[in-house]
Amino acid sequence: MNQSLQNNNAEKNLVLLKKRALYYLGKREYSKKELHEKITPFSETLELTRQQVNQILTELESKDWLSDRRFADQFIFSKKRKLGLKKMEYELKMRGVNEIIIHNALNEIKSEEYNLAKNIWEKKFRKLPENPEERLKQMRFLQSRGINSALIHQILSGKLSE
Repeated sequence: MNQSLQNNNAEKNLVLLKKRALYYLGKREYSKKELHEKITPFSETLELTRQQVNQILTELESKDWLSDRRFADQFIFSKKRKLGLKKMEYELKMRGVNEIIIHNALNEIKSEEYNLAKNIWEKKFRKLPENPEERLKQMRFLQSRGINSALIHQILSGKLSE
């Protein structure tokens, strides 16, 4: 009798954890790693094992409710006006997204890279640097946003090819 009560409790706890995961996914996309980190503290209060947490995540993936590809696409869409491709790649890696998924997702906006970088620069500075100090300041800003150095030199040289 006691064993069936424990099994029943474990099943209820799994359902609670799944509901919590779906609640988070209802608000925004998460990478698998992010969602794992988000629900792990709750799973510990429910006394669920790491294996049970992974089981829930695998189930969510199999039903396409959790998708690193969709997360990467959404992340890039929301960040491409603020960050360069290098920075987005780094951020996605830190969120546990597979490198193949990152590569494929970034390739889709590769043709826009120059215009996106130019827009980031124009939004902040609006004019070419007038002295070496200003040039360094603009270069550092663009580098901090993860913009390719070749693009930085192209933008700051004034050769704004469309």
